[in-house]
Amino acid sequence: MSANPSSVFLSRLQGLPVLDASGDQIGKVRDFVGQIRVSGRPPTIKGVVVELLAARRIFVPMLRVYSLDANQVSLSGVIDARRFVKRDTETLVYDDLFDRAVMAPDGKPATIFDVAMRQVHVRQWEIHEVALRETLPKRPFGFTSRKGAIRTVHWSQIASSVAAADQATDRKVAQLVDMRPADVARELHDMDPSRRAEVARALADEQLADAFQELPEDEQVSLLSSLEVERAADVLEEMDPDDAADLIGDLPDEIAEDLLQRMEPEDAADVRSLMQYEELTAGGMMTPEPVILPPDATIADALAKVCNPEVTPSTASMVFITRTPTDTPSGRYLGAVHIQRLLREPPSVMAATVIDTTLPTLRPEDDLSKVSRFFATYNLVVAPVVNTSGQLIGAVTVDDVLDHMLPDDWRGDQMDGIDHPDEQEANPDTPTGTPGSTPVHSQSQEAR
Repeated sequence: MSANPSSVFLSRLQGLPVLDASGDQIGKVRDFVGQIRVSGRPPTIKGVVVELLAARRIFVPMLRVYSLDANQVSLSGVIDARRFVKRDTETLVYDDLFDRAVMAPDGKPATIFDVAMRQVHVRQWEIHEVALRETLPKRPFGFTSRKGAIRTVHWSQIASSVAAADQATDRKVAQLVDMRPADVARELHDMDPSRRAEVARALADEQLADAFQELPEDEQVSLLSSLEVERAADVLEEMDPDDAADLIGDLPDEIAEDLLQRMEPEDAADVRSLMQYEELTAGGMMTPEPVILPPDATIADALAKVCNPEVTPSTASMVFITRTPTDTPSGRYLGAVHIQRLLREPPSVMAATVIDTTLPTLRPEDDLSKVSRFFATYNLVVAPVVNTSGQLIGAVTVDDVLDHMLPDDWRGDQMDGIDHPDEQEANPDTPTGTPGSTPVHSQSQEAR
């Protein structure tokens, strides 16, 4: 049994110690969480189930898996210690796939002996190969059958035997897995409210959060209301803080406060800090999580930060240099470095030596008109927001500016396919309008 050199057979990782960012063991590998996809495409590996030393199981996304080898699995960042609960559309590799009866490519019965995953992007993995054990006929008189031979095949050769569940919701979720957030939002928009709520409950928190941000505001409120309160809080945590603040601001005060109380304290603090500003100001539009480095950071440090897949392209276009602390509100703001400049300098040079000293800053009270002119004047995709104390408190990205400059119903028009103003002018009798939605109150599965 052999795998591609870049593949890892998951049976070899079962029970390995799991270390946190400090190098201390927090538990061991209990299982891996997969997502079956349609059309025979290899399943994605969403994360690892870690059994803590206290015998409680938690879920850790693959983005938090810093490294894995034959001896241990190392994690990075902050780990969510809430108890793991498997979603209906997820597949556990050890519990659900191992020893599962399938049909081998030659049409003979077999069982899954092992599966191998490979890295397809930075910290993104998918199942690539499957080790099959041939199923031999039972011997008479109770004698144990000899074990069949093991061979390795590509996932696509047995995908039809390991189809996702037959229910329509599971098939729809499998279809949505690889779609862009805007396309997922369009699919949700086109569903009737009860169906939309059912599919939303089955989607992963991160994917649902990304789709939320592409829906019209009234549909965001309606869909959030259809979720169990704990799940709604989980989705809000995954959203960009400025988008989450806008959505929470549209909810009744009592419900908004309940959700903020249930969110992780750090995420809730970011949202609360943004809610103190008027919506159409730099403070109301900014993200409190720009890329910030101290003065002694090198170009290599800066490039490593902007290469993080969790950083959006617009946010990654500029690095801000401040005195410590480098969390917002930061120490004294020193300046910014464009990514093009970072790419032209030696990695060992300190980023603070190539600061753009000509770039002014926005104030949190600056209105939309001033912010938009600022972006047009300096040809930016992200701009720093600094308070009167000289602290960096966030950054505004050009996509957030556009969101607020476009008509209030532009997302609804996008959902209906009205993408070209000239087409609308050519058909003046074509009715337009923002589609509404009806809140649905139904229960979702327990949140992670």
